[in-house]
Amino acid sequence: MRALLGTFVVLTLLVGSAIVADATGKSTGAKVDDATITAKVKTKISTDQAKSLVKVNVDTKDGVVHLQGTVPTPEDKARAERLARDTDGVVSVKNDLKVAS
Repeated sequence: MRALLGTFVVLTLLVGSAIVADATGKSTGAKVDDATITAKVKTKISTDQAKSLVKVNVDTKDGVVHLQGTVPTPEDKARAERLARDTDGVVSVKNDLKVAS
């Protein structure tokens, strides 16, 4: 009986944790995926040889990457978007980068 109860508790925890959602309605898995995508995009941007991309802020929600900040040239803006688009898991990119005048 005790073993059966223990098994039930473990199964309940496993199933429950797979469907838990926070106040935003996103599951834990979705949060991890978005955080992973953000980290990958930030890594790509920081390891790209362009020092001009250091003022780029990256956020991800439901696989949509949002780029914000300021870059010196339109080419830098396009490069940041291309780096984000070429990242695994990215659904789309919202590029709100401003080009410094």
